[in-house]
Amino acid sequence: MPAFLGIDVAKDTLAVALLGPKSPRKTSVPNTPAGYARLVQWLTNQHVSDVTVCLEATGTYSDDVALALHDAHYRVFLVNPARIAAYAKSQLARTKTDPADAVLIARYAHAEAASLTPYSPPDPALRELRGLVRHLDALQLQRQAELNRQAAGGHPSAVAEALAAHIAFLDKQIAETLRQISDHLEGHPELGKQHELLQSIVGIGSITASRILAEAGDLTRFRDARAVAAYAGLTPRQYSSGTSVQRRTRLSKIGNASLRRALFFPAIVAKQHNPVLQAFCARLAERGLAPKAIVGAAMRKLLQLAYGVLASGRPFDAALGLAHMTPKRA
Repeated sequence: MPAFLGIDVAKDTLAVALLGPKSPRKTSVPNTPAGYARLVQWLTNQHVSDVTVCLEATGTYSDDVALALHDAHYRVFLVNPARIAAYAKSQLARTKTDPADAVLIARYAHAEAASLTPYSPPDPALRELRGLVRHLDALQLQRQAELNRQAAGGHPSAVAEALAAHIAFLDKQIAETLRQISDHLEGHPELGKQHELLQSIVGIGSITASRILAEAGDLTRFRDARAVAAYAGLTPRQYSSGTSVQRRTRLSKIGNASLRRALFFPAIVAKQHNPVLQAFCARLAERGLAPKAIVGAAMRKLLQLAYGVLASGRPFDAALGLAHMTPKRA
């Protein structure tokens, strides 16, 4: 009889519940490589041959355990947290603890297994690029925090010197990480080609192109540009009820938050300098869309252009993009 393993993922621990022929069996392990090995051994000791694993997609906290269980030959479902939350509401779940959430996730997998897509790990070259890009982002956040402290002033000389030294150290680390990203792209010709194609789009520079590849992976695996936008949580979400409740359309934000962050400032730049985005955003402004909604739409359009150049294998062509936007005459 098949069994379903639900994992509630936290930064430091994994709460685990196994649903099978017997009552739920539970355990907890560290969210570390050693913890993953303990989990695999625990599963082996349960003497259940057919186990399906389900956990929420929570970025860096879930990526490693999903990969470890996939490599251990388990079928893994990495599910959008919003789907689990919706299932919890449908089940009128009232208890909110890590073990209870693990049981809920296992039950969700049991109920929805036929409709879920099994997890497929990213290419090792993409995994390494993602690690480098996320390390770069962390370093840049640290640098900005230290710059903010430095700008606040009023520090004793020893503290001011320490801040300056730390910023200089971070500058060197950032430069070294950028060099490693460049070397990695050069060492993987297909990734390097995609990186170059993305930079042909006005508004997407080298770092943004690296972030898109790192967070979205191979965009051509999606069936169309709309599916890419949905993956990033950039599709519009309408809210209306009857004739009296009409709220402003917003981004769904059910998707890859890191990818959305990577597109925010590039979309603002592209809105000003990319002819296709200029025309697109001007039309939205004429229709009365709010500035924030226009920026969100520009992010979606920019990602769709990225999908287009990678799917076609051809650099961005503004004239072609504008031609596709021109309404056809009757």
